[in-house]
Amino acid sequence: MLKVTPGTIEGWEKELPFLRPGLRGDGQKIFRARDVEIMRRLKALLDEKRVTLAGAKRRVEDEFGLRPSTAIHPEKLAQAMRQVRDDLQELSQALAGKPKKG
Repeated sequence: MLKVTPGTIEGWEKELPFLRPGLRGDGQKIFRARDVEIMRRLKALLDEKRVTLAGAKRRVEDEFGLRPSTAIHPEKLAQAMRQVRDDLQELSQALAGKPKKG
């Protein structure tokens, strides 16, 4: 179908986190139709356009909408979580002061 070796596909799987085949009951890998489209595009970029694997990865991420989300700085995340905790504690205290319904 793609005319690439199993080793090539395994290499792509290691380098490209968006390529993750499922496994059949007998342990054989099975790819979704979208994965096959992505692999076809990778092969075309690598063979015909002569781009590097890193360049092909960026193009595929752009073309297929696979860009990973931007990482959040750990301190910003911790600050946001502290704020949520404080808000929940205030809410809990407010609710505890009200009589129960029913």
